[in-house]
Amino acid sequence: MGRDEMSYRRLGDSGLTVSAIGLGCSSFGRRLDADGSRAVVDAALDAGINLFDTADVYGEPRGTSEQLLGAALKGRRDDVVIATKFGMDMAGANGQDFGARASRRYVTRAVEASLRRLDTDYIDLYQLHRPDPATPIEETLAALDDLVRAGKVRYLGCSNFSAWEIADAAWTARTTHRTPFISAQNRYSLLHRDPEAELLPACQHFGLGLLPFFPLDSGLLSGKYRRDTPPPSGGRLSDERYATLLKSAPWDVIETIESFAQVRGRTLLDVAIAGLTSRRGVSSVITGATSPEQIRANAAAGAWRLTVDDLVKLDAIHP
Repeated sequence: MGRDEMSYRRLGDSGLTVSAIGLGCSSFGRRLDADGSRAVVDAALDAGINLFDTADVYGEPRGTSEQLLGAALKGRRDDVVIATKFGMDMAGANGQDFGARASRRYVTRAVEASLRRLDTDYIDLYQLHRPDPATPIEETLAALDDLVRAGKVRYLGCSNFSAWEIADAAWTARTTHRTPFISAQNRYSLLHRDPEAELLPACQHFGLGLLPFFPLDSGLLSGKYRRDTPPPSGGRLSDERYATLLKSAPWDVIETIESFAQVRGRTLLDVAIAGLTSRRGVSSVITGATSPEQIRANAAAGAWRLTVDDLVKLDAIHP
């Protein structure tokens, strides 16, 4: 495989094929307007990315990300995998919040709203954004199964689930003959490796593909930031709210990972992304981008495959 050639994997045990790098669209409608969103989508398609991940709560106001993504993909719908999420507060801090956002009533309303905003007849991957303790998982899976049977949704996924919740959902789907989750989207990076203990093994056992988000750990693994150095303006961590994060960052680990990259003629970002795409069980890494240049860098990183020896050495840096 060439240095910049995108690879594709099955999402879990399903037949859905996704690019090793996915585009997270949370910046659409916030940091990016319609033109900026379209430029990023165009660059992603040019780089071979086919997975576009959004959520009904993304954008300002909420829902804008889905609208901009749908508009940018118009005329190219059949070439991509659209993934969106439901289950978080769409009303906002000042709006009414009735909870139970995985109930049958909520799910059936949420999917229709997302379909309208995305301007599409179906959603490829519909994901429960986070567990809903107010609703039995049986009810949620039954409602989602109806959407699959109706053709409004092709596949189902979850996000921010723990290992036991993934096991519970898988067992429930199997015993009630419902459509199961085929993916789990969770925070996972070389600085946040908790998923390797229980979550990743659970995904592999029950046939879910892992979709890591925050692979650059809020930018700490992007290569833009340095110990005891003011952050560059315009970066994610340039806001004063992130001053504590920069100060408390594990700089010894970050600098060691960067040395690992330099020895191999690569960047810190390359290692951060390839260190996840090279793991068994990871189907696609969800990467954010606000420019075509970032898209190209993320895609190039995802095309690099670490060797087993590389992974062993990388694991030793931050077990």
